Amino acid sequence: MSRRVVVTGMDMITPLGLDLESSWQGLVAGKTGIDRIRLFDPSEHETQIGGQVPDGFESYAADYCTRRASRQMGRAIKLGYVCAKRAVADEGIDFTVLDRERCAVVFGGADTGYSRIYDDKYWIMKTMPHGASAWLSMEYDLRGPNYTVSAACASAAYAIAHAFDRIVLDRADLVIVGGASAILNPEHLDGFNELQALSIRNDAPGSASRPFSRGRDGFVIGEGAGAMILESEESALRRGARIYARLLGYAMTSEAYNIMAPLPEGEGMARTMTLALADAGVLPHQIDYINAHGSSTPLNDKCEVQAVKRVFGDAAGSIPMTSSKSMIGHTAGACGVIEAIITVPTIDRSLLTPTINYEPDPELDLDFVPNQAREKQVRVALSNSFGFGGCNGTLVFGRYPKL
Repeated sequence: MSRRVVVTGMDMITPLGLDLESSWQGLVAGKTGIDRIRLFDPSEHETQIGGQVPDGFESYAADYCTRRASRQMGRAIKLGYVCAKRAVADEGIDFTVLDRERCAVVFGGADTGYSRIYDDKYWIMKTMPHGASAWLSMEYDLRGPNYTVSAACASAAYAIAHAFDRIVLDRADLVIVGGASAILNPEHLDGFNELQALSIRNDAPGSASRPFSRGRDGFVIGEGAGAMILESEESALRRGARIYARLLGYAMTSEAYNIMAPLPEGEGMARTMTLALADAGVLPHQIDYINAHGSSTPLNDKCEVQAVKRVFGDAAGSIPMTSSKSMIGHTAGACGVIEAIITVPTIDRSLLTPTINYEPDPELDLDFVPNQAREKQVRVALSNSFGFGGCNGTLVFGRYPKL
């Protein structure tokens, strides 16, 4: 029998808060973390808005980083490092009673997001793709592997899948898994504007990210990080850990189609969800909730809705599906773990966070939990992440101890 994988700790940093609870409360309240960019003067850019983490982050981070380490970390690395240290603290993990050779760190990241708006000291260390995992491995003297997975906006979902496999295959007992993104900078604004991928609703930033809604004109960049402690069930029980949920299975696929656009009619997304259900041993009718990729781009949202209809048929309209990107923006390489973390308290607390800024689009007719949170018992949920280059990932989470 395969080893069970459980979630025993988590934290996130988002435009709505510097920790999980403040971010969660903002999401439940339907608040927006999107505003005019403050990190630099965006006035010369076509897009001037984004989801920036609260201004107090640097002083907050000082409680978790030494001065030397802080100077050598890029912004994304620091976001991920601080977030993961809080996840470890949330669970009260004492690594001295664990086999450190069976503890690993796996992160997801599209890129480090390092930019000309920051100083150029310690350039090499600030741009190391695996910077967060390396610092965390050293912090806790963990001797299992540390590395970063890069698969565009599915990166952190892929990292969770890698961590799952290490535990199921009995190659690790515990994995710190996370993702971090800090691409709110001039280079990424100009690059995504060149691709016509970003919203340009500069006069109404709070309503610019509008997944599944009429008039959506592109995604909004958000920055942030998420970290999750995945552990074998036997290890967690042995430690007397609090278990938030089970990770039941996953699927990762490549669409092999287009560097930006998804396969027509959601074909690749549907295949990913179907494979994830099979891997988890879950039937379509058992899914109570879908945490959507929901990027707020015209094509992605349409294809994701088509994919859900392919997989769930006539029942698709009865499954609530929400997008937190409406409130915190698109956190790129980190969104897979941030949205997985949002999925876990959705199960644990029986509460759905809404999709804000919602205005019905006649083509997209599913239940997006518009504008207000909703109570609902959730036993099994999907979390979708889809990225450039045809990188698709779907994670399946379940209530613990029973589905």
